[in-house]
Amino acid sequence: MTMESHKLACLEVRGGNHLAAYAVELPGLTGWVSCHPLQPSPGGGDVYYLTSCSQGVVARIAIADVAGHGESVSTAATRLRDALRQHVEQWDQSTLIRQLNNTFLKGARRSQFATAFVASYYSGSGELLFTNAGHVPPLWYRAAAQEWSFLSDSTPLSKEIVDLPLGLIAGTSYSQTGVQLEPGDLLLMYTDGVSESYDASRTQLGLERLLSIARDLPTESPVAAGKELLAAVARFRGAAPAADDETVLALQRRSD
Repeated sequence: MTMESHKLACLEVRGGNHLAAYAVELPGLTGWVSCHPLQPSPGGGDVYYLTSCSQGVVARIAIADVAGHGESVSTAATRLRDALRQHVEQWDQSTLIRQLNNTFLKGARRSQFATAFVASYYSGSGELLFTNAGHVPPLWYRAAAQEWSFLSDSTPLSKEIVDLPLGLIAGTSYSQTGVQLEPGDLLLMYTDGVSESYDASRTQLGLERLLSIARDLPTESPVAAGKELLAAVARFRGAAPAADDETVLALQRRSD
C-alpha cells in the first residue's frame, strides 16, 4: 500500500515535537518524517520543522535536540517555528541562525537548544546549504557513487555559494557549507537518540556502527530508507528499551 504524502503548501511550516510519521513533498525533494518522543511524554526534546518558500523553489529543514521536556520544549518549538516562518523567503540562512541563537541560547528561561542542524535546498540547481551547530552529522547517500558517508562541514565535496556572507553566533564562529545533491541522493537527518542507542549489554551504537547500518539500507525511496534505519536500530537494541527521543528526517532529491 502506498503511503499518502503531504505536499507542503507555499509558506507552510510543518513540524513540532510530538509523535508523528508521514511522507512529505518539498520543492525538488521527497521525504519521510518520524518523530517518536520517549514515552510516556506526549512531546519530547526533539524538534523538527519543514518549510517551503512562496515561489516553491526553496525548501528549509531544521532538526534540533532541545534540553528538557514538556512545556519548556514546546515553548522552544514555537519559537523555532516562528523564526523559520519569518525567514522562509531567504536563501541565505545566516540571519536565521543568528536569530535562533539569540532567541534560544540567550532568551530561553528553562530550556535551550543543545544542538541544531539547519539546511536550505534550492530545487533549481540542486544545491544544499547547511549549518551544523553541534548536531550529529546526517548520513548522505550519493547515488552516482553508490556510497554512504556523513555530511559534515569539512566535506571535500563542498562548493562555493556566491554572495553568501558568513556571520557569528554569540561570538562563536559558524559556517554555512554548500554541497550539490544529485538526482537520487539521500539525506538521513536524525537525533542522538538514534546514534546513542544502547543494547542490553550497555554497548552504544555509535556513529561507525550507524554508518555500517546505512550501507545496507534500501535507497529507492526516503520512506524505505528511514523505516529500515529505525528498524535496524531497534534490532541493535534488542530487549533494551529506548532511552531517548528518536527522530529521523529522510530526504531524497527527485529525478524529475
